[in-house]
Amino acid sequence: MILRLALLALLLLPTPLLAGAIPPGQKPSVASVVRAVTPGVVNIATKRIESVEVPTIVDPVLQEFFEIPNKRLKRETTSAGSGVIVDAERGLILTNEHVVRDASVIEVTTKDDRRFRAQLVGKDKATDVAVLKIRADNLAAVPIGDSRSLEVGDFVLAVGNPFGLGQTVTSGIVSAMGRTGLGIEGYEDFIQTDASINPGNSGGALVTLDGRLVGLNTAILSKTGASHGIGFAIPIDMARRIMSQLVESGEVRRGHIGISIRSPSSGRAGAEIVSVEPASPAALAGLMKGDVIDAVDGRAIATPPQLRTLLGVMPAGSEIEMKFRRGGAPMQARLRIEGSRKAADASALRPR
Repeated sequence: MILRLALLALLLLPTPLLAGAIPPGQKPSVASVVRAVTPGVVNIATKRIESVEVPTIVDPVLQEFFEIPNKRLKRETTSAGSGVIVDAERGLILTNEHVVRDASVIEVTTKDDRRFRAQLVGKDKATDVAVLKIRADNLAAVPIGDSRSLEVGDFVLAVGNPFGLGQTVTSGIVSAMGRTGLGIEGYEDFIQTDASINPGNSGGALVTLDGRLVGLNTAILSKTGASHGIGFAIPIDMARRIMSQLVESGEVRRGHIGISIRSPSSGRAGAEIVSVEPASPAALAGLMKGDVIDAVDGRAIATPPQLRTLLGVMPAGSEIEMKFRRGGAPMQARLRIEGSRKAADASALRPR
């Protein structure tokens, strides 16, 4: 009996921990963040009607000779993507424009497997942002964070619907900020991340470890179509600016300040003014050829594309504070962005 009690006592002694091990019950995990965020991320399925040309004779010369007309067939195609509920009360969902482009039917599925026909509130191809609306009760929105406070090295989670598998969560860090010149969109200011993003993740959420939405997952750099650890997300600050205009008027009304820009000849950061349109907002504010723009509303400008993007997401009528250098001397001016005369490309900033 005494021997049995001694053996039992040994079994009940605390198990020694290996060097660097975490005590039981204290495992590192982001499960609580995932539980809070995932109800606000939805799957988006679309249907499109495409017109396909199907000639009876492939050779166009023979077609013309025999006067045989081309046949055009219509076919229905489907695609899948992701979206983020940002306003539960109004049922507003942010996603990518390319996810819903040319869609005749848009269907949203929530995490609890409820399906809704979505209304397209508006879309903007230049920034690849679209806003949908569904009528539903008991929706959960993802709290919006501040993408301007992100730093390289911050941990992030990507939530979406890759390859149509269903809701999936991946993790990584912010690899770079302010990525431009990729040719993916008209206005680029991407967050780069190594969190796995794959086809179907488009329009999904990029969130911080405190569960705040900081970006919309949009594109990957890949030779195979699968993730190679280089993904890009639209900063939520940009997406919110576009969303507010789409909700208000159904379209984005960009403005202009009337300048052409290029990289500074000195090789320094900023955007050098090449020309100023007469009577434009820039001219009225006193800006001149040769001035180098350093910051807009407190945000540093490193390159001409960055300035173009920043002003391109601001609506006409906005007032901005601009800091610039003239002959090395720091100066500043206040401008009011003017309504564009060109609907297609309203920035009126032409980097060279």
